[in-house]
Amino acid sequence: MNILLDAETIQARVKELAAEIEAAYPGTDEIHLVGVLKGGFMFMADLVRAMGPRVTLDFIAVSSYAQSTRSSGEVRLLKDLDTGLEGRRVVIVEDIVDTGLTLTYLQDILRARSPKSLRTACLLSKPSRRTVDVIVEHIGFSIEDKFVVGYGLDFAEKYRNLPYIAVLDGE
Repeated sequence: MNILLDAETIQARVKELAAEIEAAYPGTDEIHLVGVLKGGFMFMADLVRAMGPRVTLDFIAVSSYAQSTRSSGEVRLLKDLDTGLEGRRVVIVEDIVDTGLTLTYLQDILRARSPKSLRTACLLSKPSRRTVDVIVEHIGFSIEDKFVVGYGLDFAEKYRNLPYIAVLDGE
């Protein structure tokens, strides 16, 4: 594996993203983060710790990869939210935006639940892989089209525990 983003670089950018998100919602309104499992759990944990007390959170799980390094293009909802979104300021917290299909699916599902506003924060973006035009307001890093693991991202459920992001050998 070749390290693409070290732990210190990731942590610094996550703190900047937390400040950006809070600045996007001035005032006292609650900011409700919706973490996308499983890959987004580390990013979500660090992001929420870098934010103030008006943040709440929930999780949703979808799948489009199975045990492959490429998206299947088919998105399945595996775990739904525990709480409603109506009238809330919602931020989807995603690990990586690749083709945009999964995020578009999520945005459509969550927008239908009548939040006051809906924004998206992703740690990694692969703009060269987009097959749909999807809006992402807060992007940590734009990267090339390489399969990456670590900091929550996996290959066949391995490597999520790495504190950095690396390109998987052979990519």
